[in-house]
Amino acid sequence: MTVRAVTPRVVEPPASAGKGVSVYPSATAMVWPGEGHPHEAVAVPGVRLSPGDTLVEIELATVCGSDVHTVLGHRNAPTPLVLGHEQVGRVVALGRGGAKSVDGHRVSLGERVVWSVAVPCGRCARCRRGLPQKCVNLQKYGHERMRRGWELSGGFATHAHILDGTPIVPVPEDIPATILAPASCATATVAAALEAASEITPLEGALVLVAGAGMLGLTASAMATEAGARVVVSDPDPGRRDAALAFGAVAVSDPRAASESPLGLGAALVRGGGRGAAPTVALELSGAPAAVRSLLGAVDVGGVLVLVGSVSPGPELAVDPEQLVRRLLTVRGVHNYAPRHLEQAVRFLAETWTRYPFGAQVGETFQLASVDVALAAAATGAHPRVALLPTY
Repeated sequence: MTVRAVTPRVVEPPASAGKGVSVYPSATAMVWPGEGHPHEAVAVPGVRLSPGDTLVEIELATVCGSDVHTVLGHRNAPTPLVLGHEQVGRVVALGRGGAKSVDGHRVSLGERVVWSVAVPCGRCARCRRGLPQKCVNLQKYGHERMRRGWELSGGFATHAHILDGTPIVPVPEDIPATILAPASCATATVAAALEAASEITPLEGALVLVAGAGMLGLTASAMATEAGARVVVSDPDPGRRDAALAFGAVAVSDPRAASESPLGLGAALVRGGGRGAAPTVALELSGAPAAVRSLLGAVDVGGVLVLVGSVSPGPELAVDPEQLVRRLLTVRGVHNYAPRHLEQAVRFLAETWTRYPFGAQVGETFQLASVDVALAAAATGAHPRVALLPTY
């Protein structure tokens, strides 16, 4: 049975209580009770929308690597939990006063949108410093314990309750959902990483070294290429190396190969930039400690290393501070992203989705009720993403 919202019924409670919205058939969330337990379907027949809130009917969600890491017990998460933070959907109800998108326009009923993984408060010291993605009071879709009043808090559901203050970006009708869903995580994160690098050294004409050819790495290859860079991608998987070439990489390497062998990093850098070439920008997107060490050694004098993949505790990295000083290196970390990066992600996809095979990176598509099967499929790494349709 397909669970889709028929025109939501609006119940008018006292103004202080927000706007009550009932959905028929009932909205359904797939709730993860904790490690070792399968997801459970929970019906959510009514939603209380506070002023500025939005109810979105989810069109499609994709499974991010962090969702897999959570259910495998590799990262801590509060339970019960509605996972999922990469999705696209359509607005079906608005709280009093409506909501605004990142560019300031009023969100309309029926509008197709993506929204940020993070909900900043907009008032704390970090928000005022221009770091809303690290807000002191941050809430994140797909990461917070399910609670009364915010049951539809993740993407593995038929609907999402978008809280007031969430950055929302409208998306074109003609772009496939499989391409748009990752915008709110992978694509926007890469936009933030490349901005962090470009603040140190220009991307135009640069040699960029990317470690990891998952969804982040492939997106980075295309985005850096569009910015005028020559991109070299390193990944141990031959299929992913081939995909990187389709996403604009001028050369690829296997991190397990000897540097000067045909598949080694040294040979790839020569193919990418000529003999003696060294990258001025390095992006670590795999999370592998060995990749961090390799990129730190490879980046050129005055270059920048942006760390994105190291989001779980790992071994300490020994860094000789003399090398940082003498080589004028900059090491930057990127986690989450600001609202402007989600705008940049959507703009990038709108302009380039026909030039790069983004849709082909989403493998199997599963019904919402099969979320555990989808997570198992995602864990194999056969495709950078698998998808969930809001059918149950």
